[in-house]
Amino acid sequence: MTDPRRPPREPGAALLSAGRFFRPGTPAPDLHSVTLTGGRQADAFYRDRWSHDKVVHSTHGVNCTGSCRWKVYVKDGIITWETQETDYPSVGPDRPEYEPRGCPRGAAFSWYTYSPTRVRYPYVRGVLLQMYREAKQRLGDPVLAWADIQNDPERRRRYQRARGKGGLVRARWEEAVELVAAAQVHTIKTYGPDRIAGFSPIPAMSMVSHAAGARYHSLIGAAMLSFYDWYADLPVASPQVFGDQTDVPESGDWWDAAYLILWGSNVPVTRTPDAHWMAEARYRGQKVVVVSPDYSDATKFADAWLHPHPGTDGALALAMGHVILKEFFVDRQTPFFTDYVRKFTDLPFLVTLTERDGAWVPGKFLRATDIGEGGEGAEWKTAVLDETTGRAVVPNGSLGFRWTESGEGRWNLELGDIRPRLSLYGSEVAVPVQVLLPRFDTEGGAHGQGRGEVLRRSVPATRLGGADGPLVTTVYDLLLAQYGVARPGMPGDWPASYDDDRTPATPAWQETHTSVPAAQCVRIAREFARTAERSRGRCMIIMGAGTNHWFHSETIYRAFLALLKLTGCQGRNGGGWAHYVGQEKCRPVTGWATLAAASDWSRPPRQAIGTGYWYLHTDQWRYDRFGADVLASPLGEGRFTGMTAADCLALSARAGWMPSYPTFDRNPLDLGEVSGDPVAEAVAALRAGTLGFACEDPDAPENWPRVLTLWRANLLGSSAKGAEYFTRHLLGTHSSLRAREAAPGERPRDVTWRERAPEGKLDLLLSLDFRHTSSTLLSDVVLPAATWYEKHDLSSTDMHPFVHAFTPAVDPPWQARTDFDTFKALAEKLSELAVDHL
Repeated sequence: MTDPRRPPREPGAALLSAGRFFRPGTPAPDLHSVTLTGGRQADAFYRDRWSHDKVVHSTHGVNCTGSCRWKVYVKDGIITWETQETDYPSVGPDRPEYEPRGCPRGAAFSWYTYSPTRVRYPYVRGVLLQMYREAKQRLGDPVLAWADIQNDPERRRRYQRARGKGGLVRARWEEAVELVAAAQVHTIKTYGPDRIAGFSPIPAMSMVSHAAGARYHSLIGAAMLSFYDWYADLPVASPQVFGDQTDVPESGDWWDAAYLILWGSNVPVTRTPDAHWMAEARYRGQKVVVVSPDYSDATKFADAWLHPHPGTDGALALAMGHVILKEFFVDRQTPFFTDYVRKFTDLPFLVTLTERDGAWVPGKFLRATDIGEGGEGAEWKTAVLDETTGRAVVPNGSLGFRWTESGEGRWNLELGDIRPRLSLYGSEVAVPVQVLLPRFDTEGGAHGQGRGEVLRRSVPATRLGGADGPLVTTVYDLLLAQYGVARPGMPGDWPASYDDDRTPATPAWQETHTSVPAAQCVRIAREFARTAERSRGRCMIIMGAGTNHWFHSETIYRAFLALLKLTGCQGRNGGGWAHYVGQEKCRPVTGWATLAAASDWSRPPRQAIGTGYWYLHTDQWRYDRFGADVLASPLGEGRFTGMTAADCLALSARAGWMPSYPTFDRNPLDLGEVSGDPVAEAVAALRAGTLGFACEDPDAPENWPRVLTLWRANLLGSSAKGAEYFTRHLLGTHSSLRAREAAPGERPRDVTWRERAPEGKLDLLLSLDFRHTSSTLLSDVVLPAATWYEKHDLSSTDMHPFVHAFTPAVDPPWQARTDFDTFKALAEKLSELAVDHL
């Protein structure tokens, strides 16, 4: 029988009392003594050291894009160690196998289970728990008790100021869950469900756990915040260019490349499970080029090392593009390249030119409506010039077919009899016209002061449909002008040679920005293009965070992508871009999306961009002293003059371009309780000015976020860009904020400025975690979560074709629960409380 006077033996106690790998109650052997006594005692010691009761297969839910398979060893109910599993299916004798998959970091995870930082019990901030217990005893209702605290500014301020200063005390699961559910019910009733938000990153690394919380928030009408953009892991160039997030080849395809550039990616360190493919491919004759400011771990594998100054990679890529366009398109046409770009890129599509200051600027794509064609989706169907007929035509697969019923089955690249004309140069009906192009390597302006410089060059252009028809050129002709590649008879300010360092895109110009010698830039560009021509597109660029985590990194990435598309590499085995920052995707995406968004119950879910959400609700916009026109093209129409980034966010919400939460300046439940059509009445109120958007006045108390839940995330420690703004304005505790607010002439035009910035918008911060982090230390309620070796789940990635399962090696120890069980408990309690209050 258990002695009631003795505390229960906690999981992991054997680790502390008997050494990590010996049976409970048995003293740890003295290795020195065992060795001296001789005999077989040393063998027994060794065998006991590695003895185990069972082996469980699992994986790790980390944001490393690895998703590796591990064997977890259990002894006496305790996780002891793990090793890499080696049972991956063979891919055949003609290429390396997927295994070994794993790294030393994964081999150390079992220590987390019994770490001193493990969250073992529910915790609540002591001063808040004391207030809650007193109010509940006095009022007899959890929701009324929470409302009582929130309606008292002094008490609310007192527990907010205690955030981050210790004071977390153990609580019962039932009490902690009741407090959280009461806070959410009160928030829904008083302010609206969109004042509640959830944040959890990278669904694919443990998609069931993510979906459990996402579904819970979607069902109660709360907002789910994005993470990919907030972590700066989203390469925006990908959806801009391809329309997709980051669909890339798996790591095994690195081995197929004939020419491999590691650009801002340190593969041996950050892609440890996959690095062997890069190393093994060198034995096939693959050339490896590393582009990195530092002598990284990857550099020792390189045949050539280019070391630009940090953040200047776009200049290097532009100069390489200049060389490729000049030598492989203009000086000598390469049929493999021209055929590829004619069929698979937008280079032959026609662009309208608009007159400006005695010259012309690029306008919009020529569409079917511009050439007199109608029909379904005509305003979105872009056109090319057919070389055979000389007429502007809409090719099969043009954008407009995607969104029409009649276009079903025609969303492909079958051109049929159409042969798109790549350039108007040399056409009898085309004439050179001067175009103005933006130059981005000079100083911009602030609040309308200074607009940067423009380039004056020329492109061949023609009018369609007579003298009154639109003036058009091709994307290819504009690209040559932007890259500074001249052709005979085309006037303008063109570089004299590769050694001309005064104009953008030349090898000499990039050297002034990057320090990479112009001759080396030219050599690598030529090698890349020649290899692509001879290997039929087997050149690859592996891109990583080194080039992605920069302001406006999409311009850097688009310069990379241009190199791959010009040389026919994109979309081929062994070719294209291999971007792996945040490259974890849910392979069973249809089922997961339905589950996570609760779209089987209601739709659409409330999903918001995390970057805009935090920018507004942590009041960083009040300290942003730059005008939006600083980032505007010098050829813009001045639409951003006098606007700030906050104004742009408000405009996007008003125009319906982007969801924003909270959405309106009142409870959305109240908007639904009207006698007529709630949508029509809301639109009428917006037009009348009696209803506004919350983002137009984010510091108004009715527009604050009130409850935030974090799970699978350390938001405040690892990804809070501007943590001092979070702690002061969102959490209301002490901070190190020293920034100066924008002066009157620098403030937003359309967003309300309140003279005193609020401190402590958030009523409740809840964290679910298995270790104490910066976020748990600042939270009001902390609930203990199961680790990856203590639950069922799934993990997948783009980097290989496998879906890995989490399998519990042990039950969650102490009072930890899986995320699924935690949100289930919250849902049950919220439903119970909602009966009386909603």
